[in-house]
Order: sequence, then C-alpha cells, then structure tokens
Amino acid sequence: MSLATSYLLSFLLILIPFHAQADLYKKVDDKGRVFFTDSPEGHGYRLIMRTPKKGTVEYKNFMQNRRKLAPLIQRQARELKVDPALVMAVIHAESAYDKNAISRAGAVGLMQLMPATAKRFGVTNRNDAAQNIRGGVRYLRHLLEKFKFNIKLTLAAYNAGESAVKKYGNKIPPYPETQNYVKKVISYYEHYLSGKTIF
Repeated sequence: MSLATSYLLSFLLILIPFHAQADLYKKVDDKGRVFFTDSPEGHGYRLIMRTPKKGTVEYKNFMQNRRKLAPLIQRQARELKVDPALVMAVIHAESAYDKNAISRAGAVGLMQLMPATAKRFGVTNRNDAAQNIRGGVRYLRHLLEKFKFNIKLTLAAYNAGESAVKKYGNKIPPYPETQNYVKKVISYYEHYLSGKTIF
C-alpha cells in the first residue's frame, strides 16, 4: 500500500463513525486509481477490514462476548504490564472475541495461538479462554520487550513471526497481510485508548 493510499484509508476511517463501520473493501483499477467501499459491486475488490455488522447475530455475539471478557482481559493484561487496550485490539482483530475461533492455519481461540506458541507460553488448553488470553498476553509482552516496545513491530511479529521481522531488518515485513494487519490493529487500539464505545 502506498503512503498516499495509507493516508486516504486513515482519512476514511476517521470519516466513517466507528460504531457504524462495516466491512471495508479496496480496489485498484487499471489506471492505478484506488477505490474504497463497504458495498463492493463488480470484480476486483479486496476485503481489507472486517467488522461485525450492526443488527446481525454476529454483531450481538461480538458485543456480548466483549462485555463478558473485558474484565478478564484487563486483569491479565495489567498483571503482565501490557496495555489492556492493546490486548483488546489484538483480540478484536484476531477472533472478534469468539473463543471458539479456529484459523485455516490451525490457530485457536481468542488470541489465535498456534500449538508451538501456546506451549512456549504455558498454555495447555488453547480452548480455555483464560489460558488463551494469558498465553497471548505473555507473547505480546515478550514481543514488546524484544522490539523495544515498538508497537507496530510487535504486531508485525505477532502476525508474521519474530523471524520475519528480523529478516527485514527489524521493519514491518512487506507482506500485504501483515501490513494490513498492523494498520487494522492500530486503528482498533486507538479507538480503545480513546475510551469511546466501539460499534
């Protein structure tokens, strides 16, 4: 994503009220023009941000799960000295607060832990919400320390792996998925930090 496109996306996210935000799609035509929409028509659009739509069962579950899990997330984050807003932003992006979420790659739970990561940080049951959160927060704390509390590099490593960030000289790897992931989580993080009601 070019710098100009990144600025445009950030501007659009500011204009769109976060509580009403739906999925966001991007398209680049053959002339290099960039289009963003929440209602794609025709071919060439790519989903760059997913958000539960208001009024749906998915949205209702999202809200209920977030309210239920917030005290546990905040407690575990504070115990490990990680900003609770950052943890909530990661969970928002990774699983939308669905403790039963499973990725195609085999990541499981609220913080989408892979088997090796879970084992490394003391998680014996990835399906247990408390264990999953604690393992994910411990991993975030490890990454924050490793990358000198650079949040963007921490998020890039959470998504693409520590080795990928190292490979590119401690910079965000040039993977579209990872670059979009970092932008998305930062966007969520800023809204959680603001204290505004999201959605």
